[in-house]
Amino acid sequence: MFYKKIVSKLVAIGFIFLLFFASFVPAQAATDNSLQEVKDKGTLVVGLSADYPPYEFHQTIKGQDQVVGFDISIAKKIASDMGVSLDIKEMGFDSLLGALKTGKIDLIISGMSPTPERLKEVDFSDPYMTVQQKVVVRKADADKFTSTQDFNGKKVGAQKQTTQEELAQNELTGSSVVSLQKVPDLILNLKSNKIDGVVLEGPVADAYVSQDKTLKVSDITFVNGEKETAIAMQKGATSLKNQVNSSIQTIKDKGLLKEYQKEANELMFQKGGFFEQYGSYFVKGTLYTIALAAIGVFFGAIFGAFLALLKLANTRWLRWPATWYIEFVRGTPLLVQIFIVFFGTQVFGLNLTAFISGCIALTLNSAAYVAEIIRAGISAVNKGQMEAARSLGMTRGAAMRYIILPQAIKNILPALGNEFVTVIKESSVVSIIGVSELMFMTGVVQGASFKPFIPLIITSLIYFALTFSLSRLLGVAERRMKTSD
Repeated sequence: MFYKKIVSKLVAIGFIFLLFFASFVPAQAATDNSLQEVKDKGTLVVGLSADYPPYEFHQTIKGQDQVVGFDISIAKKIASDMGVSLDIKEMGFDSLLGALKTGKIDLIISGMSPTPERLKEVDFSDPYMTVQQKVVVRKADADKFTSTQDFNGKKVGAQKQTTQEELAQNELTGSSVVSLQKVPDLILNLKSNKIDGVVLEGPVADAYVSQDKTLKVSDITFVNGEKETAIAMQKGATSLKNQVNSSIQTIKDKGLLKEYQKEANELMFQKGGFFEQYGSYFVKGTLYTIALAAIGVFFGAIFGAFLALLKLANTRWLRWPATWYIEFVRGTPLLVQIFIVFFGTQVFGLNLTAFISGCIALTLNSAAYVAEIIRAGISAVNKGQMEAARSLGMTRGAAMRYIILPQAIKNILPALGNEFVTVIKESSVVSIIGVSELMFMTGVVQGASFKPFIPLIITSLIYFALTFSLSRLLGVAERRMKTSD
């Protein structure tokens, strides 16, 4: 009996050791199929924010809109070495890490540096570039800002969730940091005297100053201003990381980065009329905006009508879920809902595109508001109408379809029209995940043209034309319905 206990304990200890070594040694090798997965699907998906010349930006080449820059050239080299095609996914810079961690993209190549905080979440390749951080100021104020202490009590801009933001907070003594998502917005704030300086990477700062004579790079030198730029990938993607490092080493050995930078600089300064170069961007953005709004309102109206009928049901098991949904959607920002759809669906294995995710989010959001509009319209119809229809032998469903809803639609048409107008304007929020709607394309033009203000004026006029035209059409429809009465 004693020996049996000893043997059983030894077996148990041996089993524990076996599990311990199995979990640490073979598991990593077995689960790291990152490189093979990319090769199997035949496409390397790279995420970036294409408003950061000369790293990545849009340019019209031979009449075609293309994303160019030396980061794009690096991405093409890596994809070529893997023997796969390259797929570029654009989105806001602060959305890139979320997209990488949820598997929406394979790599981030967007001038990103491996900070300690980021290294906790993702892995980075070897650095492919080292740059100095600079501060861009108004040329008229250049003499006022010559050291980091000169920004005491001043506002300084930096791109959100970047090393420039951290540098401004740590070294520009006493400054108040204004963090925005896009560099063109920071430059616009600087030019309109909202802030007194913008912390940018050296190549980006030089690019903006070369195109705007009212700006200047200050003489400020940061203590920790040297930054290494690398490529981000998911944690544990060792085989993919080794392949990327191999391509980076080839780029360094052959001196290809200088060629990539020279090519990017030439593309940045292409000459041509503003509308000749960027007119197609506004057309594309407008078409996407109309499509998003139309899809959102159409399916939102269908789903909203269903929710409204559920909320009016006598059974609480139908009424309560509809009420909870409507209250939740109306009580949370659309931006949060977009992120939930875009990133949340990936967790369930649904790799939805940014456009489809945007359409779904707008539909779900619009449905909650439409449901309340329809419910109010139905409730406004005199209850005697339903009673009269039922007394004539009509079922409740038939009475709702032929008697109540036609009257309710006439009452709610103005409110539904206002919802359509609202969705047209709110669709600009989906630009955060990279849908090429009007506001997204405005940012593209701002980054590519180095003109932060003019594209906003054009965009505002387009939005006004869309909403004004829609309001007039709805007015015509209302008058015709009144005439039919």
